[in-house]
Amino acid sequence: QVQLVESGGGLVQAGGSLRLSCAASGRTFVSYAMGWFRQAPGKEREFVATINGIGRNTYYADSVKGRFTISRDNAENRVYLQMTSLKPEDTAVYVCAAGRLYSALRTTSNVDYWGQGTQVTVSS
Repeated sequence: QVQLVESGGGLVQAGGSLRLSCAASGRTFVSYAMGWFRQAPGKEREFVATINGIGRNTYYADSVKGRFTISRDNAENRVYLQMTSLKPEDTAVYVCAAGRLYSALRTTSNVDYWGQGTQVTVSS
């Protein structure tokens, strides 16, 4: 069982930056690929970024590539999402996710555990 708790969301102006953090419980954190998804009002939850267990491989949605960076600290059981050059269309609830397969953690159906989410609002 893995529990995920996000923090770091908030209100930011377009062009600004935010850093999201996700704290994970359990002693098997390194065995999970971690990811971030987001869900805007009235839209389906969509993939944002993922990182493999040891933190060497990352993959991003085209919409955030070059602006967002995912990283993890296995000693602290944390995963981060550094977001820069934020746009109003990045406004959403950002949700931390854990799954066994890095290559598959790009769709909601392959997520084993979800966090509760943190709101990010980007004003124009």
